[in-house]
This record gives sequence, C-alpha cells and structure tokens, in this order.
Amino acid sequence: MDRSPADHPEDPAMPDPLGPTPTDPGPTPAEIAALRDAIAQARALADAGGPGIVAAVLAGDRVLAMRPNEVKDRTDPSRHAEIAAMAAAAEVLAQVDLTGATLVSTLQPCEMCLGAMRWAGISRVVFAARQEAVHPKYFQFGGLTIADFHAAADKGFAHLGGVLEDEVIDLYADGRV
Repeated sequence: MDRSPADHPEDPAMPDPLGPTPTDPGPTPAEIAALRDAIAQARALADAGGPGIVAAVLAGDRVLAMRPNEVKDRTDPSRHAEIAAMAAAAEVLAQVDLTGATLVSTLQPCEMCLGAMRWAGISRVVFAARQEAVHPKYFQFGGLTIADFHAAADKGFAHLGGVLEDEVIDLYADGRV
C-alpha cells in the first residue's frame, strides 16, 4: 500500500520525508553542491562521448537521486536526466509525491521535464545552463520560456537559472551533447 504524508496529513506516524521546499531567493549550499557534482558527472560523460546532461532531486540538504540522460541507453525518448532522477527519487521514497523536493539540473529542463516536475509536485528547480544561452535543439517549443511555464502553472514554481552556468555552458552552446 502506497502511503504518503500528503495522503494522510493527520497521521503523525507518517512524517514528511521531504520537508518544506527551500524558500531562499538564491540557491542553497546543498543545491550548489549537488549542481557542482552534476556538472562534474556531465563533463565526464560528455568527455567519454555520452550524454552530458545530469539532474538530481534533493530533499532539503539530502540528494535523493542523481541521474544522467538515459535516452540512448534505454532507447526511450522520455528518459531525460530530470525524468530519470525524479523516477529514482520516487523509488527511494516509495511514493510518487515529491512535494517539497527540489530538482537540480545542468541544463534548463525542457517542456516535458517541467511538466513532469509539476506532476510530481516539485515546486523548485535550480539549473545551470539557461535556454537562451544554449543550442535550440534542447527545446521543442523554443518560443516558450520558463517564465511562460511559470505563469501558466496553477500553483507556480520557483526557478533559479544560470547558477554556475559558466562552468558548463560550453557543453550545450553548440548542441554537441
């Protein structure tokens, strides 16, 4: 039986495994540390000819999962790094509700990943390379910005882009990975 705190808020035996979403206007030290780790992994993967995009899901200061893009490895066009990280985090917690978690990515999440993020309940995303600074191949609806998605979201979400962008932009500027 899948029980989550969101399903049973009155049940004190079911503590919230994620805690509250950070409210800091800037990235937290844990988010920066996770992003640095993701960037290091993305570089190593790209140097080896692999997919140089990595994402993580954090609960407070704890990294629940960090995964690279798995599209080619899984032969699945939906297995972007963000999707893989959210799936792994849900598995770790044994629940699909990731409310209170933060998504961290080396590249601004695409339209599909932003939608999945919201379906999972995640309301904060921190990323390095911004859409306007990278090759257009990473976005299928290039005319839509993250601000457009933010405005369209019923409950909104916090987005912090360009964090450590200078440490990773070379991977995405020309669309090589």
